[in-house]
Amino acid sequence: MTLENWTQTLGAGPLLGIAAGAIVVLLLLIIQLRMHAFVALILISLLTAFATGIPAGSVVSVLTDGFGSTLASVALLVGLGAMLGRIVEMSGGAKVLADVLIRKFGEKHAPLALGVASLIFGFPIFFDAGLVVMLPVVFAVGRRLGGGVLLYGLPAAGAFSVMHVFVPPHPGPVAAAEFFDANVGFVLLIGLVVAVPTWYLASYLYGKWAGRRWELPIPSLLGEADPEHEANPPAFGTVISVLLLPLVLIFMNTGLNTLASAGALPDGAKEAGWFQLLRAIGETPVALLITLLVASAVLGMRRGMSKNAIEQVMEKALGPVCSVILITGAGGMFGGVLRASGIGDALSDVLGDLGVPLILAGFLISGILRVAQGSATVALTTAAALLAPAVAGAGLNDIQLATMVVAVAAGSVIISHVNDSGFWLVGRFFDMDVKTTLKTWTVLETLIGVVGFGFAAVIFGFASLG
Repeated sequence: MTLENWTQTLGAGPLLGIAAGAIVVLLLLIIQLRMHAFVALILISLLTAFATGIPAGSVVSVLTDGFGSTLASVALLVGLGAMLGRIVEMSGGAKVLADVLIRKFGEKHAPLALGVASLIFGFPIFFDAGLVVMLPVVFAVGRRLGGGVLLYGLPAAGAFSVMHVFVPPHPGPVAAAEFFDANVGFVLLIGLVVAVPTWYLASYLYGKWAGRRWELPIPSLLGEADPEHEANPPAFGTVISVLLLPLVLIFMNTGLNTLASAGALPDGAKEAGWFQLLRAIGETPVALLITLLVASAVLGMRRGMSKNAIEQVMEKALGPVCSVILITGAGGMFGGVLRASGIGDALSDVLGDLGVPLILAGFLISGILRVAQGSATVALTTAAALLAPAVAGAGLNDIQLATMVVAVAAGSVIISHVNDSGFWLVGRFFDMDVKTTLKTWTVLETLIGVVGFGFAAVIFGFASLG
């Protein structure tokens, strides 16, 4: 949010000090004083707004804008996803998928199977939507085999994260590619080359270690299968078709956007009615709504469930996720206050000339912006815009340009913490307290960023030799 008729007079140093102090106090309130995270986030957001000099008459609107903009996406995705997940779980569909995965890959390789499935699901679908849809399967495998939620959940969540961060058609790398005038096809290729080994090292192997280190129970957030329906579960093909439907629909949106950005569509296609209709159908909330309706018919009514029973299943799915939605929205509020305070602009001015290699500067600038204000997308796009003139004048080849996109994207994912709405989303879905979320999810996201940058730097170096 940009405030009209107001200019931030504080420099980057004081703003960073206020942000750091706010984070420390927030952690003390939640961890030491056991204040509810929702209340603590609102309180700290309010105090931070005043401390950074945001006009008193605009403070409440800044808070509500940050909260509302986060809820605009999170509430729809989590609500619809929870309903879909509950139907898949209740019908016995999640158990069917769990049994097939275990049979094909073996019990020892179940975390690997979940991660690979999530990599595939994560290609077109955004992080939060993919996570909500996949969680019933993750929880079903965990209940079947034992071992705790982190053992199965972190490889899956990390898979959605690496795909969302590094690989088009997700919006971050596509936007950075446009700033750097990089070929989206090369960005896709380099993004995949970096994303897969990064996931294996930073998410799968770390997830297995963390799962043994902190054996947390499988949450009951999305409910469990109904024994009556579990005795007569749907066919594997039916369940997988339902879960693949949102991927196909969403890919109509993200795929068309990518093709349009790459100039692969005829002139005027973006304004055509068919283009706009397919994009609308492929918007994530619409795709999840369509999938929910199909699942209600295929996994519910067709298998003998009454309309009242389906309505009750959906109603029961919403209650447990209300806390997730509200706390995630409050996390977005805190990040919104930091962005409205001008911390990103102040840092951009300070970081304009770091005197380090271009690819390292991209990673560092994006990473510092990410830590300061929480949003990975804002960090990535701001860093890309800041570096665009230097990149344009550096005479980089297509591989180097694509690798620059990946390096900046890697910086934008590190150190997910309390000003990131995704931090709260994962922590609450996995039923973790703040301290455990910091020790697990924050570390995993940082590993993804550091390892991903390492691969990108190597590729950039080899491309420079040519």
